[in-house]
Amino acid sequence: MSFLTRYTDDRSRPTAGSALRDGFLRAILPAVVLWAAIVGVGFLIKGPLGGLPSEETVSKDAQSLRTATWDSVTMVWSHIGNTEYVIAVCVLAVGLIWWRTREWWVAIIPAIAISLQATVFVIATTIVGRPRPHVPHLDPAPPTSSYPSGHVGASTALYLTFAMLAQRIEHAVLRRVVTTVFLIIPLLVAWARLYRGMHHLTDIIVGALNGIVCALLAWAYLRRKNA
Repeated sequence: MSFLTRYTDDRSRPTAGSALRDGFLRAILPAVVLWAAIVGVGFLIKGPLGGLPSEETVSKDAQSLRTATWDSVTMVWSHIGNTEYVIAVCVLAVGLIWWRTREWWVAIIPAIAISLQATVFVIATTIVGRPRPHVPHLDPAPPTSSYPSGHVGASTALYLTFAMLAQRIEHAVLRRVVTTVFLIIPLLVAWARLYRGMHHLTDIIVGALNGIVCALLAWAYLRRKNA
């Protein structure tokens, strides 16, 4: 059984109880380990590594590229990762997938991914409390700290699950195009957050890793035959 085709290779319907049990053991508990690792890296950056002063140079280099046109373009890209947009897109996708497939255990995968990501992010950012880059910020700064990037984490978790779900598309060319678009979107959000001075480079990298791991945990949350 291929990891990407685990839900098409095995279409058996789980009970709600078994799905909850599998979700706890295969998604929530590993997410706790992920959270601990992210917090540990955050304390390492703020402590022994002294906040990685060289990252300020990266942020200033990104600032030097600003133009009115790119300010407008990156504003759109940045908003893709806003909490309200991520939740709205996720709810719409869950409803659409559920309606089209009648497989609730597959439809909820994006919701599991962004829920895991958000939980890890909110607790980690509160504990670590890293200041944002010392450059002009083009977006309103949310109350959370700079590390890790919630926008990047949320968009990565959501659109990576969409990319995996897109492997069900039978038309090969359409499948590749849709998958590529879904994989590019988090990269646009990441660049926008760096360009707009909202995060250090490591905030973005760790945010992306948070999203990737949470998407993979969500995809694997349900036990399938031989997987």
